[in-house]
Amino acid sequence: MKGSRVKARGLGAEWTEQPAGDRAVKAPATPSRASDPSCLKMFHQIWAALLYLYGILNSIYQCPEPSQLTTLEMDGKEFPEPHLGQWYFIAGAAPTREELATFDPVDNIVFNMTAGSIPMQLQLRATIRTKNGLCVPRKWTYHLTEGSTDLRTEGRPDMKTELFSSSCPGGIMLKEMGQGYQRFLLYNRSPHPPEKCVEEFQSLTSCMDSKAFLLTPRDQEACELSSN
Repeated sequence: MKGSRVKARGLGAEWTEQPAGDRAVKAPATPSRASDPSCLKMFHQIWAALLYLYGILNSIYQCPEPSQLTTLEMDGKEFPEPHLGQWYFIAGAAPTREELATFDPVDNIVFNMTAGSIPMQLQLRATIRTKNGLCVPRKWTYHLTEGSTDLRTEGRPDMKTELFSSSCPGGIMLKEMGQGYQRFLLYNRSPHPPEKCVEEFQSLTSCMDSKAFLLTPRDQEACELSSN
């Protein structure tokens, strides 16, 4: 069947309409697969570069690792001898504010650590000065761990305390872990250590995902604490 001529009215133009049987329908062009291997190679190169960059950034911004106390100190004295005596609670840090709530009423706390009546035992006594001026005595018994400075609290089998050195003179950092909570605590031999000590403690613990921070006021005089 031959094509028929069709004339467009008013335009003076005409075109030939092809018979249906003669119309060829072209399949859509498909992209060549020859380039796929090169694209895949480029993707792997980009991914490798990103992983390499992540590794560099992670090493740069990695939190400094605090040094856990050892059973033998630098001056040759064995743990816990260098850490006996009087301490003041300075600040605390934890992942959430609730884990520090126990210290909200506190103005200051003074502690005294002594060797227990039996080996591998420590006695910790404290007097808490509350913000409303009261003195509240407290005491705990710690059990030492063989070959370690980790402490276990008597009557609290879920609780574990790790001790870390501090760059601040006369300072020490504790990490308390129990059922449903974890917190870092800063202590010092002085009730008023340099502000830099507190700033370094806050920066370190914040880097370790303990964003909640508490600084004791220490505005009032510490309560009396007997060393006996």
